[in-house]
Amino acid sequence: MFYAPTLRTRSYAPVARDRSFERFLNESFLSPAYTGVKVEQTDEAWTVTLDVPGVAREQLAIDVDGAVVRVQTVADAPRQVKAAYELPAEIDAEATSAKLENGVLTLTLGKKKPVVTARQIEVK
Repeated sequence: MFYAPTLRTRSYAPVARDRSFERFLNESFLSPAYTGVKVEQTDEAWTVTLDVPGVAREQLAIDVDGAVVRVQTVADAPRQVKAAYELPAEIDAEATSAKLENGVLTLTLGKKKPVVTARQIEVK
């Protein structure tokens, strides 16, 4: 393989742009700190914490489907929230709970225990 470096002169160099404003926007609005979502894991469950200020309990709808949990508000809520999170394993809907306190929704999503379908067969 042959490598030939190219030299760029000022006339061919792309215009250098100040990207500090773009970095500010990305860090401010797209960082995990802004989204208000925190996920923690234990052996028994995941704990998902969402910031939903201004939303009442009656205005939230939480659905669990397999490994996906969906959180959304009803149409007449003062603040619209619509989010879906896919977790690495199935969620046990029976062992799941939700608590809304001071604008923070805490979901405790129980991990579904794997069903063992293997069985031993006797040789005759």
